[in-house]
Amino acid sequence: MNRLLFAEHELHGGELLLSDFRAEHIRTVLGLEAGDTLRLGMINGRLGQGTVLNRDATAVRLAVRLDRDPPPSSPVELILALPRPIMLQRILKQAATLGVRRIHLIRSAKVEKSFFHSPALLPDKITERLLEGLTQAAVDTHLPEVLVHPQFKIFMKAVVPTLVGKGLIAHPSATATLPEVFPREHDQNILLTVGPEGGWNDFETGCFLEQGFAAFSMGRRILHVDTAAAVLLGQLQLLRELVAASFF
Repeated sequence: MNRLLFAEHELHGGELLLSDFRAEHIRTVLGLEAGDTLRLGMINGRLGQGTVLNRDATAVRLAVRLDRDPPPSSPVELILALPRPIMLQRILKQAATLGVRRIHLIRSAKVEKSFFHSPALLPDKITERLLEGLTQAAVDTHLPEVLVHPQFKIFMKAVVPTLVGKGLIAHPSATATLPEVFPREHDQNILLTVGPEGGWNDFETGCFLEQGFAAFSMGRRILHVDTAAAVLLGQLQLLRELVAASFF
């Protein structure tokens, strides 16, 4: 935990009283005593620091000072064929760490129906994984929005036309590379689409192409979905920085 996060309703009179795993982390991992400070952030709010006022075996009380805004969220929305639950949990954490703005979990012909009934899709479980990513990132407080779309055709017809940004779809048979299809306009919204294990079928790929998505290849190596998502999000971040610095 590189930054402790809390919800707005937990703050009272500039003080934060913790008695959950965060208090345990402060006591046993950080080993903080009265007068010591740590990095704080309000979920979807400002950044700052906390000063330990007192602590005992059950709770820690902090004085909170929030003095700066977090960086803007990444202009990236991740459109992801719902993966196996264990992979989903890793991807949610990684996406939050990398500042993804919104995540769409969608149906694909190669996605098992049972995945949509997994406890990993419960709102509390999703929030838990996202918060793990944010506390690791340490520089952000924006909680990504996660939307679940169990019907592919409805998502393509009713949702995709409302999304703003350059659509990119990873596809092994594409000839273009990611740098070749990456938009040169700084901070343009990007809709990154990553398919299931085994890839999108021809119909699904065609639907995205008809909506103006540009297909690109990640090379000859086939990656697990969680690895591919993390690699692509990192590459997009690097490309944005190169465009902003006029190096690309």
